[in-house]
Amino acid sequence: MFNSILVICEGNICRSPTGERLLQQVLPGKTVVSAGWRAMAGKPADETASQVAAEHGLSLDGHVARQLTGALCRHYELILVMEKAHIDAVCRFSPEVRGKTLLFGHWLNQQEITDPYRKSREAFEFVYTQLEQSARKWAQALSR
Repeated sequence: MFNSILVICEGNICRSPTGERLLQQVLPGKTVVSAGWRAMAGKPADETASQVAAEHGLSLDGHVARQLTGALCRHYELILVMEKAHIDAVCRFSPEVRGKTLLFGHWLNQQEITDPYRKSREAFEFVYTQLEQSARKWAQALSR
């Protein structure tokens, strides 16, 4: 079905790297990468995002933020974004990928996953929980 997945958020330092690593855990046979439509290219994962992930047994070590491109969009079979507005952002890079672009929170009643950047630790915890639940739902859906 979908063997390659691109996870997108805005800066590629909080949500999408966490979502990428969670999907890699639950979908070991799939290729999963992440990018940002306004990436902080070259930066590591946000420190709080890394700490929260580590407390849940997930490592964001080695993550380097990368900028979304049209070529990246076209290369991957499924594109998962965090917010509805990100769908429009992705389509500005590559309009033809609209049909394969869905919310990361699709299986959680189309939940949007808001950006915790520069917010409280509790915001990061909440986002981690949303991402973890969504990743499990994607694993169930893609393993059918």
